[in-house]
Amino acid sequence: MTNLPSRRGLLFGAAAVSAGAVLTGCTSNDPDDGGDKAADTQPAADDKPGKPVTIGYAGPQADHGWLNAVNDQAQQRAEKYSDVTLEVTEGSNDTAQQIGQIETLINKKVDVLVILPADGKALTQVGLKAMRAGIPVVNLDRIFNSPQAYRCWVGGDNYGMGLNAAHYIGEKLKDKQGAKVIELAGLDNLELTQQRTKGFDDGLKNYPNVQKVARQAAEFTVESGQAKMAQLLQAQSQFDALWNHDDDQGVGALRAIEQAGRDDFLMVGGAGALSAFQAIKADSGVLKATVLYPPTMAASAIDLARALGQGKGISGLAEFEIPSTVTCYSAVVDKENVDQYMPTGFK
Repeated sequence: MTNLPSRRGLLFGAAAVSAGAVLTGCTSNDPDDGGDKAADTQPAADDKPGKPVTIGYAGPQADHGWLNAVNDQAQQRAEKYSDVTLEVTEGSNDTAQQIGQIETLINKKVDVLVILPADGKALTQVGLKAMRAGIPVVNLDRIFNSPQAYRCWVGGDNYGMGLNAAHYIGEKLKDKQGAKVIELAGLDNLELTQQRTKGFDDGLKNYPNVQKVARQAAEFTVESGQAKMAQLLQAQSQFDALWNHDDDQGVGALRAIEQAGRDDFLMVGGAGALSAFQAIKADSGVLKATVLYPPTMAASAIDLARALGQGKGISGLAEFEIPSTVTCYSAVVDKENVDQYMPTGFK
C-alpha cells in the first residue's frame, strides 16, 4: 500500500476498469449523415482472444496478506486470457534486486510491464528505462516519482479510505450528541497513513456532534495492533467508534478489545481481509465494517496492460486510449454487502 499521486485522475472501481464488454459508440439517428462512425469502429478491449501479449509482472516480496493477494489477483487475471503470457519475477523488497528483475524483463522484450515497486522513488529510473525502450509500463499502487516512468498508474485511494470510514461512522452516530471516536493508524512516517488520517478528519467535519478524542499509530502488524489498542482502551474509558487503518493489525486490536471485555462501541477496519469479512458477516463482535483498499487493482492492471499491448482502449470509455490514471474506489463493506466482496478477501 502506498501514497496517492497528487493527480487523482478518474475515479472508478476495479470492476469498471476491467476489459469487459465491447464499447458501444454513440451514433446518429440518420445512417447517411456520417454521425460518430469513428466511435462505432473504435477498438476496445474485450474477452475475445486478440493479438498475443507478453506481460512482465514485477512486484515486491509478498510478506503481507495484501501483497500476497495482489500477486494472486494478477496471476489469476492473466490466466483468464488465452492471448496473455505472464512473465512473473520472484519479487523482492530489496530495491536493487527488484531493479535487476525488471531489467531482465526489459531484456526479454516483453510487450508491457506491470510494476508494483518496493519503493516508487528508488525504482523510477528503471521505469523510465522501460518506457524509453518502447515498453509501456502500468505502475501499480506505489507510484514512481515521474509520470514519464509509466504509461498508466492504477492504485488505491488512501484519502478516500479515511473519508468513507468517517462518513460510515458519522452516519451511525449522527443522532448522538457528544459522540466520541478514536483512531488506530498505521505507520506515521508513511504518506499513506497521513492521507488516511486526513481523509478521516475531513470526513468527520461533516458531523459536528462527533469528536475524535484519541489516536495511536501502530505498525500494520498484529502485535503492534494489539499493543497500541490496549493503550487506547486503557486511556479511553468511553467512546463510541474506532477506525482501524488496517485489517491485519486489526486482528491484534480485536484481541485487545476481547481481553478488555469491551463491546460498547463499533469498529471499522481497513483494506479488506478475509478475517474481517468473516467477522462482519458473523456480526457477533464490535467489527461492523471495513473500508477497502482493493487487491483487485492488480487484476485491473493486467486488463490495462493487455489493452495496451493490443493497442485498444477499454470498455465503457469513448477514448481510443486507456486513461493515464485510475484510482480504485474505497468501498465500505458491512453486513449488507459482505457476501458480494467475500471472494476478494485476503488472508
